[in-house]
Amino acid sequence: MGKFMKPGKVVLVLAGRYSGRKAVIVKNIDDGTSDRPYSHALVAGIDRYPRKVTANMGKKKIAKRSKIKSFVKVYNYNHLMPTRYSVDISLDKTIVNKDVFRDPALKRKARREAKVKFEERYKTGKNKWFFQKLRF
Repeated sequence: MGKFMKPGKVVLVLAGRYSGRKAVIVKNIDDGTSDRPYSHALVAGIDRYPRKVTANMGKKKIAKRSKIKSFVKVYNYNHLMPTRYSVDISLDKTIVNKDVFRDPALKRKARREAKVKFEERYKTGKNKWFFQKLRF
């Protein structure tokens, strides 16, 4: 069977605090490591989706409603559901990596990087489906 958990692949988080949220794989580890002896992936996802915007809203209101809250987390493959979609959002690998979980300041920085990149992509109007809440 081929490896389909690749960076850029859109996944749905199935377990925990962020269950039901969409995320993008930043780095996949298929064989596991010494501290995590199972296949897992570093993902960046959307915790709070942008709200609906209409044409008759002002600039300030649109800016406020277009905010996104992101998360960065390592998940076991069992807790991720891969989709057939992929998103080419290039997150800075020096900022968003597995070392960020050792220091809260680095984690905040990584989350901020993901937030900025997601908002940038949202404002261009590409990958609209990624920035909409999953209805279930």
